[in-house]
Amino acid sequence: MIPYGRQDISRQDIDAVVEVLGSDWLTQGPAVPRFEQAVLDYCGAAYAVAANSATSALHLACLALGLGPGDRLWTSPNTFVASANCGRYCGAEVDFVDIDPRTCNMSVDALASKLELAAAQKRLPKIVVPVDFAGQSCDMRAIRALADCYGFAIVEDASHAIGGSYLGRPVGSCAYADVTIFSFHPVKIITTGEGGMALTNNGTVAANMRRLRSHGITREQDEMSGNAHGPWYYEQIDLGYNYRMTDMQAALGCSQMHRLDLFVARRLELAARYDALLAGLPLATPFRHPDGRSSMHLYPVVLDDAARRPAVFERLRAAGIGVNVHYIPVHTQPYYRDLGFSHGDFPHAEAYYAGALSLPLYSGLTDAQQDEVVARLAESLA
Repeated sequence: MIPYGRQDISRQDIDAVVEVLGSDWLTQGPAVPRFEQAVLDYCGAAYAVAANSATSALHLACLALGLGPGDRLWTSPNTFVASANCGRYCGAEVDFVDIDPRTCNMSVDALASKLELAAAQKRLPKIVVPVDFAGQSCDMRAIRALADCYGFAIVEDASHAIGGSYLGRPVGSCAYADVTIFSFHPVKIITTGEGGMALTNNGTVAANMRRLRSHGITREQDEMSGNAHGPWYYEQIDLGYNYRMTDMQAALGCSQMHRLDLFVARRLELAARYDALLAGLPLATPFRHPDGRSSMHLYPVVLDDAARRPAVFERLRAAGIGVNVHYIPVHTQPYYRDLGFSHGDFPHAEAYYAGALSLPLYSGLTDAQQDEVVARLAESLA
């Protein structure tokens, strides 16, 4: 089976994890801050908070920005459910903004129209979560302009996009976002097994996320309600969570960061090969915006005849080609239908999903394997 994505683990990665296993610290040790600093050095943001998943990092960001019952969070329907669920964890209402059919990212025009209506109804969002689908940044400058106008915070879900860039800056610089989230799941650009990270340029938001990551506990005297009893003393001042990343995970992440640019370069090379090899087949290849560099987490194509997708999917899987589909529009999930959403609410996301097919793309994919993928796809579409 040629999977749609997989990790690339080197001997150096293994040695880094083994070194931690032989140390005094398996968790809450020095490896996590080292990993946070490595990502900051790459992206250019001021603060980083590692977590045990990107889902946890999204939740931390929403909590730190004060999202709660009576508030609203908007995101893209073309994403994994975590981009919306983080709002529900906080007790907020969740809504969606349809996608741009060309980029499959949140449509700035649709967002502007929805904001204008929401302002008239006094139902503006507190947080908007644009999603950098497949590794390509959203139009963050335009979304920032709308945020400044309407007063919402931006949590950029860049789970797909570490190693990418936008308007000459790395994704994660937080030039336009209040918080940016990365994922380090094994199918992402780099991996820590499970894991995620929140980046921000706001020191207060970062401090809040760090405290909430570890049970809402502080050891800082100026945050306590009373005097410390001794050096062992701590106080719980928030209802926090155990969202910590382990030192084993962080050591793997640090090691993987050394090869991040190599991973992205290979993905871009493979994407360019796909572009050429798929020319002439009855499908649309991914659009890449000239304002930035996609990290190419995914290579999603859209079949001209969406009705053929189930049969093509089954034929490719039977041939050992591990294609996948990203994403089932979140608003069509039963949980969100129970909240009042329906098929037809966000037609561009639904139309994209109907014919979408993610082809295998990962740094270890060989040219010969890619040729096999294309050959089997061509046969399935014949």
